Amino acid sequence: MSTVSLTLDEIYNLAKNTLLANGCDNETASILSDLIRNAERDGSLSHGLFRLPAYVSGLKSGKINGKGKPEVKKISASVIKVLGNNCLAPVVLAKGLPELVKAAKENGVAVLAIQNSHHMAAMWPETEKLAEEGLVAFACTSYKPSVAPAGAIKPLFGTNPISFAWPRPGKTPVVYDMATASMAMGEVQVAKREGHKVPLGTGLTKEGKETTDPGAIADGGVLLPFGGYKGSAIAMMVELMAGALVGDNFSYETAAKDNNDGGPPSGGEFVLAICPNKTSGTDWQNHAEEFFNKMKSFDGVRLPGERRHKNRLDKGPRNINEELVKKIKSLS
Repeated sequence: MSTVSLTLDEIYNLAKNTLLANGCDNETASILSDLIRNAERDGSLSHGLFRLPAYVSGLKSGKINGKGKPEVKKISASVIKVLGNNCLAPVVLAKGLPELVKAAKENGVAVLAIQNSHHMAAMWPETEKLAEEGLVAFACTSYKPSVAPAGAIKPLFGTNPISFAWPRPGKTPVVYDMATASMAMGEVQVAKREGHKVPLGTGLTKEGKETTDPGAIADGGVLLPFGGYKGSAIAMMVELMAGALVGDNFSYETAAKDNNDGGPPSGGEFVLAICPNKTSGTDWQNHAEEFFNKMKSFDGVRLPGERRHKNRLDKGPRNINEELVKKIKSLS
């Protein structure tokens, strides 16, 4: 695979110029470009520049409103709703998270219910931001069907990621962001592009056969949930929490309404924030650190998010797939 070296600033500018050229206003382009640059910086390659052509597809078709403004509504003291108005989810989150932080710190627990936004980014940015505010956070969202329920060979669930973050004042938070599928579709597509195999159990061919070929999964096949019935149950939970609970679509309803332009479809997101100062008291931090130290005392164990935070310390250039860079530049 041929690569080109781009500084973090060059990655940001490439993304922003592309988004501005395809209908975004400066606010939307800046927020999304920051997210894309940070994904590349932290090694989350399947959520960095790799996603940009799909964002452009949604902008060009008119499905995504690159100049839209979300509406924040305070339903109660601890429930915040944001109407996405076909904006990209990072823009919606930029408006909704500050209100969620305020409500959680005041009430101990608060929920952010997002409707009608286009989410295809990583989910760790929203939970990590909440953890940096001293809050425990959980978030989930669905997508179009690409994952078969346990026992089936046809898709019903999206990859349905969940993200959790635990605050560590004075240290980087513990954060994980994972698909409830055996592998995120973006990672399967990256493996296809780069000619890598995927582990057996990642997905099935369109005939329902197990395969290690990412192309057979991405092109007409189906992903499998991680952990069989256990992962399938968690994926079902995400459908309910990011669909019915926030007043938005299930994955199959999203697919029925989408224009299939290749861009992220419209959907909902559920975000929960909990203030440990109120639920536990004053010793929660030391107690949690004892647990993390015990966990790390086992050989080979690292805390979730440590690798990403270590990557973040490297401010140098990143090697980006050359064909991807050429494709993005052609979009401007």
